[in-house]
Amino acid sequence: MPELSKAYEPKKFEDEIYRRWEESGFFHPDKCVELGVTADDAEHFSCVLPPPNVTGTLHMGHAAMLAIEDVIIRYHRMKGDKTLWVPGTDHAAIATQTKVEKILMEKEGMKDPKVELGRENFLERVREYAQESHDTIVNQCKKMGSSLDWKMEAYTLDETRSLAVRTVFKKMYDDDLIYRGYRLVNWCPRCHSTLADDEVEHKEENGKFYWIKYGPFVLATARPETKLGDTAVAVHPNDERYKDMVGKKYMIPGVLGEFEVQVVADEAVDPNFGTGAVKVTPAHSFVDYEIAQRHKIPMKQVIDEDGKMMANCGKYAGMTTKEAREAIVNDMQEMGLIDRIEENYVHNLGICYRCGATVEPIPSKQWFIDVNKEFHFHQSKEHPIAGLSEGEPTTLKKLMKQVVENGQIEIIPERFNRVYFNWIDNLRDWCISRQIWWGHQIPVWYKKGSQPVVHSQQSVEENIFVGVDAPTDKDWQQDPDTLDTWFSSGLWTFSALDWPNVDNYLKYYHPTNVLETGYDILFFWVARMILMTTYVLGEIPFHKVYLHGLVRDAQGRKMSKSLGNVMDPLVIIDKFGTDATRLSFLLGNTAGNDMRLSEQKVEGFRNFTNKLWNISRFMLLNIKNPNANSDCPKGKTLADKWILRRLNDVTGQATENIEKYNFSFTGELL
Repeated sequence: MPELSKAYEPKKFEDEIYRRWEESGFFHPDKCVELGVTADDAEHFSCVLPPPNVTGTLHMGHAAMLAIEDVIIRYHRMKGDKTLWVPGTDHAAIATQTKVEKILMEKEGMKDPKVELGRENFLERVREYAQESHDTIVNQCKKMGSSLDWKMEAYTLDETRSLAVRTVFKKMYDDDLIYRGYRLVNWCPRCHSTLADDEVEHKEENGKFYWIKYGPFVLATARPETKLGDTAVAVHPNDERYKDMVGKKYMIPGVLGEFEVQVVADEAVDPNFGTGAVKVTPAHSFVDYEIAQRHKIPMKQVIDEDGKMMANCGKYAGMTTKEAREAIVNDMQEMGLIDRIEENYVHNLGICYRCGATVEPIPSKQWFIDVNKEFHFHQSKEHPIAGLSEGEPTTLKKLMKQVVENGQIEIIPERFNRVYFNWIDNLRDWCISRQIWWGHQIPVWYKKGSQPVVHSQQSVEENIFVGVDAPTDKDWQQDPDTLDTWFSSGLWTFSALDWPNVDNYLKYYHPTNVLETGYDILFFWVARMILMTTYVLGEIPFHKVYLHGLVRDAQGRKMSKSLGNVMDPLVIIDKFGTDATRLSFLLGNTAGNDMRLSEQKVEGFRNFTNKLWNISRFMLLNIKNPNANSDCPKGKTLADKWILRRLNDVTGQATENIEKYNFSFTGELL
């Protein structure tokens, strides 16, 4: 063999090596059988790639994910398992649409791209952008050395996945788990769409705390503008101060004249907050909405979908909430209705996770999944859920808790069980409709020229058609809204295996063995996959969930463009090579903990990979036909025997720790 150069130069070899890997077919489990690598009765092992959003390029968190998953996958191939790693991308509904709108406004000078282009032309521009992003992502995955089975590649908006989405929507609607109702939702005035509870981020903001003279009460609030929508005052049932006032109605002086409120007693009130009495604005607070539902208190909406005060707000109509707050406080001060104002009050402001706009809770007619309604559970025959029988009544929330409590799904590290259960305990009905164009259009059609008749909150019956396929009659018009992107990605472990087509892939590779992803999307995505899969298939989506941490810079700061500390995986690979980049994610990092990354760390592993290169170089120079015998050599000396014994010990320990997902320890040992 030719002598190797003294230094390893990754750029000379990596692309060619990956090309040979792909052409060999070893990334596909059936090809491995064909090549005699594993037997027909081999164990099956599967994992789905958490699908990156088609919103640009992969970041260092994605690179860490790919490195960890590739270790798991290659290990199981080496064991002789029929191993499947399914790649794919996510259409990422609101994130992708927002990104394209921003590009069209900044680069093409459009003021309102949707109005200027129209629905079809706008969607075509989004498709073009998504395709370009997809191609970039695939190239990045290959540069990371990821041994994904590209023949199985899926996309959350392709026809196979779209069929799965429509099929599940229809099934849930027929089971009365999907309903259209007029309820409070998180509304983004910038995106003009609803958001799920966990899509609302919270940031601390310094503001003012206003103590308002409120008839016989003094109430504290950070949002005096919502006083225009008050319909009640709530106190704790055990608060003796207000015991005689419960059930009574009072006329309260206000900036638009007197208005009536009713006093109710509710456990949700903290008697130690403020004066122990709180104003209730059901149309603009989730806590207040739930109080209103329990006590049958009416709603009065005063903030519209643009985040402005409505026509029923008199002289404040058309103002933004901030403008109205200032004007109303000034007027209340003149009327003597302000008791006092506290400065520098810190409160949590809800913002849209995609555009950063302030989120407004407002009432709206939307589509919801009822997480508390009982339905008759259909059990999987091959992979039953422990503790449940066929046809037994249960709820989605109970299912989600049961499979983790009974150990059928193991979350690594275990401390995230508490986070998972806390999310479920506080889970409200899931609003799944979005007022955007990009995504899965809701498979509901309305009779043209008529209004759907809602018989109850849980049932929409007349002048409506819900189906997997569109009605053949042209007198129907489809609901313009699209589904929350987490609805389609929640089906990922089985839709990526071509469900509802039940063939060998679903039979042999589902449930998947492990889901590896970041802890920051435990409730965004992981929980929703558990919800969807247990309901649709009657089995778990995966046996284990391995959660990696966020990738931070050397100082422990989150990587951001504003800080200028963002590291591009492709730039790091070009500079130090893929092996060094991957090792930097695996060594010195543990499950569930954030990892620090610097070029110095990657450079250190570049030096290590060069040592491996030089070991090979030494062997090729000193051993004749080094590949001639694949059997383990026999020790000729005591030193030989010690070395071989040490090799066996390390092999056993490495195997045990990979099985336990202790990747850092394994790497350090090797």
